[in-house]
Amino acid sequence: METQQTSGTPFPNIPPIIESDDREYRDTGVPSTVAIAGHPLHPLSVIFPIAFLAAALGSDFGYFLTRRPFWAEASMWLIGAGLAGGAIAAIIGMSDFLRIERVRKRTAGWAHMILNISILVLTTINFILRWNNFEGAILPWGLVISTVVGTLTSLSGWYGAELSYRHKIGVVGAGSRSNP
Repeated sequence: METQQTSGTPFPNIPPIIESDDREYRDTGVPSTVAIAGHPLHPLSVIFPIAFLAAALGSDFGYFLTRRPFWAEASMWLIGAGLAGGAIAAIIGMSDFLRIERVRKRTAGWAHMILNISILVLTTINFILRWNNFEGAILPWGLVISTVVGTLTSLSGWYGAELSYRHKIGVVGAGSRSNP
């Protein structure tokens, strides 16, 4: 990928989806409020919920194609694990959202938070629908909800990356929590 030079600092030659502040490229960045030895925990905490919910979508399609009960039960466990892990990731992410003003000033921060809350609500509904009805709940609504959750997760990940890479939030640095 090509980069451009702005005031001596390289930045990606990709137009921002929502907004951009060139000062943020020159800024050192804002560390996460939840970190161990300076390493932010939110990016670590989202790995498993994303994987579990993506796998649940895959196992729902596996059930759709084969009608084997194994896939229905696998989906239930994956959705439960994704929901539990997602709740932990949400608590960590909400700490940064509430304690770092720069996050709240960015539309990407609000989009990321709203999408993640939507994902948790839809995943909770999906889990409740399947409780004691593993197979019966997959078609059509379980599969539809899993597909929507997968799509929202991709969008939320984009906005989370915008916060980290474009706005330098949750990175190692000594920048201001409110302004670059």
